[in-house]
Amino acid sequence: MKIVPIASDSLGVRSLSVYVETKDCKMIIDPSAALGPSRYGLPPHPLEIEALAKTKERIKEIAVNCDLFVISHYHYDHYDPDADFYEGKKVFAKDIERKINASQKKRGTEFREKVGKICELIYCDDSKETIGNTKLTFSPPFFHGPEGVKLGYVVMTMVEDGETKLLHASDVQGPVTEEAKDYIISQKPDILIIDGPPTLFLGWRFSMKNLEDASKNMVEIIESTDCQIILDHHLLRDLEYRKKFHEVYEAGGDRIKTFAEYLGMENNLLEAHRKELWEREVVE
Repeated sequence: MKIVPIASDSLGVRSLSVYVETKDCKMIIDPSAALGPSRYGLPPHPLEIEALAKTKERIKEIAVNCDLFVISHYHYDHYDPDADFYEGKKVFAKDIERKINASQKKRGTEFREKVGKICELIYCDDSKETIGNTKLTFSPPFFHGPEGVKLGYVVMTMVEDGETKLLHASDVQGPVTEEAKDYIISQKPDILIIDGPPTLFLGWRFSMKNLEDASKNMVEIIESTDCQIILDHHLLRDLEYRKKFHEVYEAGGDRIKTFAEYLGMENNLLEAHRKELWEREVVE
């Protein structure tokens, strides 16, 4: 199995997009990226805008040769309703009729109206698909973070090719819930791609209890499996992410990498450094 991280917060944009290739098929899970509209009261810096443009172009270039796409949920950093690469492809997407909030249901409905006639749109919650010797397993919907969160639900994706089991656990934020943690452990992945908790919202949209649960659950995943962990996205919007999630990094050690680190690159936390970038702009 070939696994190539495409876009994430450690690579300068909001995303958790990854290219996966087996002997049977080529896919992108969550083929999109976006920018935070406001951070520190500031709009995206030109370097962020440039990074997003380059990322979108790269996704498009890779997508041309893909057989299928997976959309874990309808947030713009995970799906692009305006992309032109869906035609003639299979698109496995979060069901818009069950366990979905109003905002995502509206976006998902508009997406179906836009691409439903040009691609094979398959709602995939709690389902399986076999392509040659490659097995795709889509989870039941899990909360986009803490239980009852208004952000709605997401679907995880397992890709198995007989040699490697990759689990893409999009936006379960830690995971915060016991249910998401138990599901991840039950799948026994070799590689786990997951977003960390949004610690920049601590005391506002995300409580200390949420952080403690996310930390405890991830440590249990580390202790219960032998998987490599690619940890990125929400957590990497906080410059002190290692300090705030220190129990996890202490337990996982070298098993944990960001997208950038997995690719042998330096982390490029543009959004987290936005204030600094704009200050530098003023000085220059």
